[in-house]
Amino acid sequence: MYINVIGAGLAGCEAAMQIAKRGIKVRLYEMKPLKKTPAHHTDLFGELVCSNSLKAMRVESAAGLLKEEMRRLDSFLMKCADKCKVPAGGALAVDRDIFSRLVTEGIKSNPNIEVITEEISEIPDDAITIVATGPLTSEPLSDAISKMFGDSLSFFDAAAPIVTAESVDMDYAFCASRYERGDVDDYINCPMNKEEYENFYNELVSAERAPLHDFDVNNPKVYEGCMPVEVMAQRGEGTLRFGPMKPVGLVNPRTGHRPWAVLQLRKENSEGTMYNLVGFQTNLKFPEQKRVFSLIPALHKADFVRYGVMHRNTFICSPKVLNSDYSVKGNDRLFFAGQITGVEGYMESAASGIIAGINACRRIFDKPSLILPRETMIGSLTAYISDPTVTKFQPMGANFGVLPELENRPRDKKERGAAYSKRALDAIDKYLKENIEDEYEDYC
Repeated sequence: MYINVIGAGLAGCEAAMQIAKRGIKVRLYEMKPLKKTPAHHTDLFGELVCSNSLKAMRVESAAGLLKEEMRRLDSFLMKCADKCKVPAGGALAVDRDIFSRLVTEGIKSNPNIEVITEEISEIPDDAITIVATGPLTSEPLSDAISKMFGDSLSFFDAAAPIVTAESVDMDYAFCASRYERGDVDDYINCPMNKEEYENFYNELVSAERAPLHDFDVNNPKVYEGCMPVEVMAQRGEGTLRFGPMKPVGLVNPRTGHRPWAVLQLRKENSEGTMYNLVGFQTNLKFPEQKRVFSLIPALHKADFVRYGVMHRNTFICSPKVLNSDYSVKGNDRLFFAGQITGVEGYMESAASGIIAGINACRRIFDKPSLILPRETMIGSLTAYISDPTVTKFQPMGANFGVLPELENRPRDKKERGAAYSKRALDAIDKYLKENIEDEYEDYC
């Protein structure tokens, strides 16, 4: 009896360790060192390819809450991270080389884990399998996944920014659908007059862009149907007014007239706590996005829970494909985990590996899946990537916008974060006590 795990990144290593500690054998497939992606440089597992920061430590922050929930799920990677911390103010940063060595040693020394150095080109069907191959999944396996899911696989991440609904200033914005089609609250409209638009336009075309990696530039799929808004704007001052900021079919109820330009915000989740900037795919640097897009009057105090990105990123349209336990709809012996599912960030990927690993074990023994409460950060991220009402799916990292609203929401931001975190930790403690206590004895 064994479970296959494909990929020894953060999600794959967490999944493998969760399975192994339950006494179940793991066949962990990893193509390094036979083959590396353009982003990887070492032969080690759990390689941190970008920053060495795992984001904020404060449990009152979204990132800190996520890590605390992972600790309560006995996260292997959090133990590794805590052993190789480096000074980073309020963030948890690690010595990336020591971190990857600790991860690799932990995996290779576990008697229940067999590491197989091989590039997988087809998803095996000899056992329950977890695919955790990351945002740079190799082309043969990407092709196999594409054949399985069709248009539910993306080969790039060309995403618009996402803001919290509560941070949109409705003294400037109004709700309406173009030509009054659909429900009135389908879109939040952010109008601009001529002077405001011209100021925004001039700042947009001169803003600093993030560099594209060679493997992004050389991939023609990146620019199919996802032109950055700043590139579109360079075609002329009026281009956006005939594109993503066209005002036709909309009347500002405050003035009774059509605005000069309008940015529409569309619901990002079924609760309507987050909205994306429609048509604003962008490659601007993150501080520039905050600066430039905040020039739109309704967004002058916007809380960006995700900035726009444009880079190579293989991910499935999880709301179409995955159940809330990370298994595939119609095939409960196949799981996905990590960034390929549309969670974004180091620890978000690792957390999904924990849940997929636990649920793969539970599948063997016909136990009910572990699905954390929506009040938890991990539970809400899981709910987001498997929410069938999300039609314009974009990858998502930990943020308080994905959580259900608080009943008595504090006005102060720090108090609000503390309230979200207390509610989440109370919920996960109660849930784990009722659903996972004595789990190891059940398996062993």
